[in-house]
Amino acid sequence: MARSSAALIIAIHGHAVRIDPATGAEVWRTKLKSASFPTVFVDGNRVYAGASGELFCLDKSTGEILWRNRLKGLGLGTVAFPGGSDVAASAAAAAAAAASGAA
Repeated sequence: MARSSAALIIAIHGHAVRIDPATGAEVWRTKLKSASFPTVFVDGNRVYAGASGELFCLDKSTGEILWRNRLKGLGLGTVAFPGGSDVAASAAAAAAAAASGAA
């Protein structure tokens, strides 16, 4: 099966998941770590994902983790990326509100 060059990357329940936008089929799924709200940012052939205060770099084609940075000393908060969409901003606001309510 030929893979589309288009990438729809979502983050859910501690995973980054690539979906083929033409068919809705899952291309790959990568477990990051247990996180209530992971975030993702696509830049060229790399996917950057944040989960519970940790940053991951994934290969966009395979989902393989290329490196990770535990961002030592910065806590377990949401990792925000530049150029977010309205959906990402709404989700981050909801996650922040939920976190402040749990404190």
